[in-house]
Amino acid sequence: MKKIPHTYVIVFSLILLAALSTWLVPGGSYERKTIEVNGIERTVIVDHSFQYTEGNPQSWQVFSAFFNGFEKQAGIIVFILMIGGAFWIMNQSRAIDVGILSFLRFTQRLQNCALCRKIGINNIVMILIMLLFSVFGAVFGMSEETIAFIAIVVPLAIRMGYDSLTGTALVFVAAGLGFAGAVLNPFTIGIAQGLSDLPLFSGMGYRIFSWFVINTLGFIFILNYAAKVKRHPESSPTYHIDEYWRQKAKETEGESIAYFRNKSSVILYVILLLLISFLAYQYPVSHFKVGNSSHPFYAFPLAAVLFAIMGGLSLRKSVHFFVLTLLFFTIYFLIVGVMSYGWYIGEIAALFLAMGILSGISMNYGANLLVKHFIDGVKDIVSAALVVGLAGGIIIVLQEGKVIDTLLHAMAEGMQGLGKLGTVEMMYVIQNGINIIIPSGSAKAALTMPLMAPFSDVVGLSRQATVMAFQLGDGFTNMITPTSGVLLGVLAVARIPYELWFKWIWKLMLLLILLGALLLIPTVLMPLVGF
Repeated sequence: MKKIPHTYVIVFSLILLAALSTWLVPGGSYERKTIEVNGIERTVIVDHSFQYTEGNPQSWQVFSAFFNGFEKQAGIIVFILMIGGAFWIMNQSRAIDVGILSFLRFTQRLQNCALCRKIGINNIVMILIMLLFSVFGAVFGMSEETIAFIAIVVPLAIRMGYDSLTGTALVFVAAGLGFAGAVLNPFTIGIAQGLSDLPLFSGMGYRIFSWFVINTLGFIFILNYAAKVKRHPESSPTYHIDEYWRQKAKETEGESIAYFRNKSSVILYVILLLLISFLAYQYPVSHFKVGNSSHPFYAFPLAAVLFAIMGGLSLRKSVHFFVLTLLFFTIYFLIVGVMSYGWYIGEIAALFLAMGILSGISMNYGANLLVKHFIDGVKDIVSAALVVGLAGGIIIVLQEGKVIDTLLHAMAEGMQGLGKLGTVEMMYVIQNGINIIIPSGSAKAALTMPLMAPFSDVVGLSRQATVMAFQLGDGFTNMITPTSGVLLGVLAVARIPYELWFKWIWKLMLLLILLGALLLIPTVLMPLVGF
């Protein structure tokens, strides 16, 4: 049997391929300028400014790409390490195991509902999970944040009789579907429309329709696969790899978890309640930014009331349920922080680190034991950080080789004389291709929209259709491109080799890409509101 290459081997091979391209593709560059888009400065390309320059072929630099990639992806790498350490502390408390077992017992009670039995309890649970993450992807562009949730949902999927691919799909693919069918995503739609001089988040009606269609296809694919694994677990491509997760599940089943209460958790409850109450006094109203509108929401006062009730009730049962309450409010404050205060991975990493430390304090862990568990978690997940840094090296080699602008220029030239429909479809193809070398949606919008928006005017194509081509072209391939630090981080946490992920998801990717091409046709041939 042919041995499958390790993920590191695959990514380093792509670095070598990128270096080879710097010898074959001539160097080139666009002039760039800084403009303000939706209140944020963005570096964009100056139209008609491309010129060929002396190339910079890469050779020995493939070895320094690892170091440079670590620098480029430092934010995501540190985020992964902090998440790994924090969740390891929480895992030692067995609180997540307690939560999963309680959840599974709850779903068994739902068997008494005839309608639920007909639809399938597990199907209902999976659809609700996917809808949640898809909405997050569509509204505020959830991406890096999915890494943290893999550690929760994958063990749940395993306990439900599925595999790590299913658990990863419930979070990462669902968020990706929402990201691709974005309705209010400020990092893609917001920037692209701002650069195209379009009203912010205009054309929402057709985008909502597209989001629904994209999710329907994606959900059906995932549910069908999950049902197949449920019937025949050995058919899963990750069946042997998932022994790690199954073993952890067996350890929980084989051991009785002693429920208890302690003074430290009660003291922590009082301190946190006072702290949240103080925040409620300081920030009585938070403004949720949804699209270009802002909605007042009493986030901290509500948190204070909920924590007072949930924290008190959980402590009556066991400290494990109090730790789960801490996890719930971590997710709550993550949503509030992202949607009201512009949080990114730095703040989110700090939030999860606090959750891990508070979980340890609740369990009466001393300072040395807390540090030990945190380091153990970092050790367990360090391979994820390494592969993210390695993937960042691919982009570094292409940038240092001065070929990215040449590739952009060649793609733009390829759209000449195609007509409206041909142009929008070619834009879609180009955006899919560029996403492999520029996986950042906001960066890609800043680089490509100044080129494509004016060109769409020349052929009589709606700029809204051009933005739609960018949106769909940017969204789908995020779930498969090996240059994405988020994807590789997610797979490393789930312990899924990239090559197995590729073999599993390529059919869904093909269907989604074809669907995206079909969804672009009405933007050219039909009168649509906002287009």
